[in-house]
Amino acid sequence: MKTSEFKKILKPLIKQTVKEVLLEEGVLSNIVSEVARGLSGQNLVLEGKPQTKKVNAEDLQKKAERLEEERQEKIRKLNESSKLGNIFSSTKQITESKPNQGPLSGLNPSDSGVDISAIQKIANGKWKHLIK
Repeated sequence: MKTSEFKKILKPLIKQTVKEVLLEEGVLSNIVSEVARGLSGQNLVLEGKPQTKKVNAEDLQKKAERLEEERQEKIRKLNESSKLGNIFSSTKQITESKPNQGPLSGLNPSDSGVDISAIQKIANGKWKHLIK
């Protein structure tokens, strides 16, 4: 028997068998529903008790100390690599302020700000004429 004759006999049999399996046994509907679930992007939610991690004050303190040590180490490495000496030596820490105190609440009150006297001299006191 030649392969072409063999294909001629087998092809309709396989086609009919696959059709029966997909439609009659519900395989196709299961495949479609699984694909639709995958495409919808819904996350599977398992019911159970929520896991709460107990926060210990000592653990928080240790973590804060460790983070401060890491910050100091980064500053030290930056100072060494810059070859400029301690570049943070002249900086001052910003004072803590209460929220909703104002737009400049995060700034140091002793900060003089930016000198704008040179801008005033540019217009020679004729600001009203420049606005129009």
